[in-house]
Amino acid sequence: MHPFVIIGAGLAGAKAAQTLREEGFDGPVVLLGEEPERPYERPPLSKGLLLGTAGRDSVYVHDADWYDKHDVDLRTGIRVAAVDPSSGQIELADGQRLDYDKLLLATGSRARTLSLSGAYLDGVLYLRTLTDSDRIADALTDGAHVVVVGAGWIGLEVAAAARSRGASVTVVETATLPLQRVLGDQVARVFADLHRDRGVEFRFGAQLQRLHGTGRVSAVELADGTVLPADVVIVGVGAQPNSELAELAGLPVDNGIRVDASLRTADPRIWAAGDVANAHHPLLGTRIRVEHWANALNSGPAAARAMLGQPVRYDRLPYFYTDQYDLGMEYTGHAPPGSYDRVVVRGDTATREFIAFWTAEGRVLAGMNVNTWNVTEPIGQLIRAGRPIDPARLADPAVPLTDLAQADG
Repeated sequence: MHPFVIIGAGLAGAKAAQTLREEGFDGPVVLLGEEPERPYERPPLSKGLLLGTAGRDSVYVHDADWYDKHDVDLRTGIRVAAVDPSSGQIELADGQRLDYDKLLLATGSRARTLSLSGAYLDGVLYLRTLTDSDRIADALTDGAHVVVVGAGWIGLEVAAAARSRGASVTVVETATLPLQRVLGDQVARVFADLHRDRGVEFRFGAQLQRLHGTGRVSAVELADGTVLPADVVIVGVGAQPNSELAELAGLPVDNGIRVDASLRTADPRIWAAGDVANAHHPLLGTRIRVEHWANALNSGPAAARAMLGQPVRYDRLPYFYTDQYDLGMEYTGHAPPGSYDRVVVRGDTATREFIAFWTAEGRVLAGMNVNTWNVTEPIGQLIRAGRPIDPARLADPAVPLTDLAQADG
């Protein structure tokens, strides 16, 4: 019997392997990872590990002996060179070929890199792997000049960790506010003020010109001629899916590997999950590719069940969270730019205790709770209701969200 092969030993791949065993599959399972580490979770890389509040051992998906105990053939430090759907084989970088019965592509994504003078100097760092996190943690020393490129979630979390460890931080961002494209101006200002209150300096509307240094970075030059001293530059300008294997195999690729609502590709024996999957979302009625922890956690098991022939309709709402200083936030739903016409706020943005709702013609598309807890489920219910809700009631803290979901949805 040929094995079920999983390419990508991250959270999605590890959870898929776990689910195969939990669902009673007793055939061979091979889990291939390019990194030397066993599967681990990525959120601590920009949170607890950088802050020093989490130990390295806390990031792993399973104990070291779990894979042997569950007869999962985990192979780390292995790069897959090609997938051949016609023969049902994969080719490893060393030339070895491996047959598969069914295949899951959980190859994740990688950090987008800079392409300008000085981009490859020592001290120019990206955050994607455990090794990256270790290097950045070592660089965030008291008094260090840290320049963060990009005011997205990773950039802001790194900035918060750097300030918490005593570094001087400047964030360079092309937009006029942090997270502007994701959140819109009103809510983005909350995060700008949060970081300014902690001493972070922003350079908005700024373009990089070049990085200076001899061997190691020493300064960042902006297009307007401004030169920022830098002991370390941390780049957070987004990620791109690792979809090359699928593309070379002839599978449809468009901002990730195109899959249906059961996470199956155009090939009936190949599925994709996690960051790399551009999935049809049956509830939202559109294709989305989600690069967050919860998607890896849940889509890996969903794909595993589909591989076993179970009926799967992967319609979980996108969810992510962040922790920055004393602000904790959860975001549920999908409200890309241009999809909403109003942001309704329940609570007080000034005190940073509120819920924001992105709505379109009264329908809730997404909700973000800031320092307000135990509301993720009712926010999801409001989104799934798909019906207009009175914005005055939505904004009124005296009206329970559960009542709104039941009455209006």
